[in-house]
Amino acid sequence: MTGSGDSGDWDSARRRDVEGGADLPVRHRDDHAPLARFTRRVLVVCPRCGGRALVVPRPGLPAPRYDAELLFQPRRLTCAGCGAVADWEAAVRGSALVGTEPGGTEDPFFRRPLWLQTRCVGHILWAYDEEHVDALAAYVGARLRERGALSPTRAMFPRLPAWMKTSEHRAGIMAGLRTLRALAERSAPADRSNAAHEHGDRPRPYGSLYFRGGPY
Repeated sequence: MTGSGDSGDWDSARRRDVEGGADLPVRHRDDHAPLARFTRRVLVVCPRCGGRALVVPRPGLPAPRYDAELLFQPRRLTCAGCGAVADWEAAVRGSALVGTEPGGTEDPFFRRPLWLQTRCVGHILWAYDEEHVDALAAYVGARLRERGALSPTRAMFPRLPAWMKTSEHRAGIMAGLRTLRALAERSAPADRSNAAHEHGDRPRPYGSLYFRGGPY
């Protein structure tokens, strides 16, 4: 995310606010990041022990050229607590891979409940990992939000629900994001949030295709 001043100062201020410290910069400039960008690393509830597991691209793959490629890359789920391991690969349609759809309180690949979930102003606030929490905090905490001349249809911030955009809920949402930040540091089954379950909000399949010319 970008903001006025030095980028290191921006990141430092953002982190302090999520952890309950200083205010965020007042201005947020939308860089049109899609939600797919934050699927590089997804914290989920382990299917075996109920603790925190991690979903990442399968080791050895080249870095994606575009954020959208993250929705097609083979994935691996691992749990440091119990040793559970699982693999996921995109469905195939003809010569193309079928991309998964990010959004909602399940991870897009294994459909496990997200680890980072909490009840917030009458809704469920969720994020994929710490980077996602920080990006949401930079947006929610800003008093001035700039969208720029272009707003791609898959950009994350314009697609946030209305309850996350109103200033009326700013304090409550920032408190919820601090809760998610704390949850990211915990991993035991007993640390699981009482909101970290399926909520029936799986997004409608988008059906994007990736015609393979690479390693997948």
